[in-house]
Amino acid sequence: QVQLVESGGGLVQPGGSLRLTCATSGFTFDWYCISWFRQAPGKEREVVSCISRSSNYYADSVKGRASIWRNIAKSTVTLQLGDLQPEDTAIYSCARGEYLCSCPTVEHRFRGQGTQVTVTA
Repeated sequence: QVQLVESGGGLVQPGGSLRLTCATSGFTFDWYCISWFRQAPGKEREVVSCISRSSNYYADSVKGRASIWRNIAKSTVTLQLGDLQPEDTAIYSCARGEYLCSCPTVEHRFRGQGTQVTVTA
């Protein structure tokens, strides 16, 4: 079955960086886009970044300090975030888009459990 498992979250000081990895299985990785979302306490979930065979997407909130890439051999998507600030504190989760989707995409049927990122001095 389709699975997405996030890793790499943790506690970071302001100005620091983190690398989050989404490990996927149960589907042909190269045919689907993968999005990263985040949800802070009391706020709606928002898309942070997305990657597909043909396109990348970054939300304005992370543009210029985020990088996303795929490892097709390992079926993973990695999101690196730099210059982290307290407002980046959230649960970060990855989700799979629909077949042959392009980024950004709206429909996500499968999602991982998420990993906590806390930015604090």
